[in-house]
Amino acid sequence: MMVMGYLFAVTLLWAFSFSLIGVYLAGHVDAWFSVLIRVALATLVFLPFIKRLPPATAIKLMLIGAVQLGVMYSFYYHSFLFLSVPEVLLFTVMTPLYITLLNDTLNKQFNPQFFIVALIAVLGAVAIRYENLDNDFWLGLLLVQGANLSFATGQVTYKRLMQGKQLDDKAAFSWFFIGALIVAGLCYALFGNSSKLPSTNTQWGILIYLGIVASGLGYFLWNKGATLVNVGALAVMNNLLIPAGIIVNIVIWNRDADIFRLSIGAAIMLLALVVNQIMAKK
Repeated sequence: MMVMGYLFAVTLLWAFSFSLIGVYLAGHVDAWFSVLIRVALATLVFLPFIKRLPPATAIKLMLIGAVQLGVMYSFYYHSFLFLSVPEVLLFTVMTPLYITLLNDTLNKQFNPQFFIVALIAVLGAVAIRYENLDNDFWLGLLLVQGANLSFATGQVTYKRLMQGKQLDDKAAFSWFFIGALIVAGLCYALFGNSSKLPSTNTQWGILIYLGIVASGLGYFLWNKGATLVNVGALAVMNNLLIPAGIIVNIVIWNRDADIFRLSIGAAIMLLALVVNQIMAKK
């Protein structure tokens, strides 16, 4: 129970993060700058715990951090420019499927039902915006899937790397965040817009919260929890965030959301997960 507590605690933390980004940062603060500050603050939290590790292990941890945070945030923050907060949350439903697929691939197994389930999940996404399937919708959907795949890759590879290794989690995460910081720094240097920096105390406060608490503490607890549960439990916990985040967004910020259409799309996506479970058991 204590093990699942790590994942439940982070779920509550992250339930607010989606809305804070979508309401206060997206379109107001340069996305590349937001990613850089968030990762930089998280890195500072764990830098005091850095220890010399075998070069191969340190490089692997940096690569995992680069993908799970650096690349994932690059997709994730830009998706809010094209989608509403509930849509971003619902479209993350594919993450558990990616976790299962990646784990099977690394075990040299292949389950063709993934593609059937993925198609059903996409139909659920389309149901939410069927009257306005413009280029922004499809681009936003693809950006979220890029974030989902990056997040899933990081979780699976970190779990497999840490199994059987007597590594201090805090030391491991210092290298993890350094890898993410390298990607975030390069992206801001190449694509950042210095004319769209935070202009209010609220925006700065949200970035500080997201960096130190949601990223620094959140990802540490989440990945630690991921090493202590099986892949099936990890996949399920990834989707608990969806209803939690939507409830927070609608109750506090988005009371005019189309609940009926969101419910239809969510039901179809839930069907995809049920089909996945049934086919996996067979």
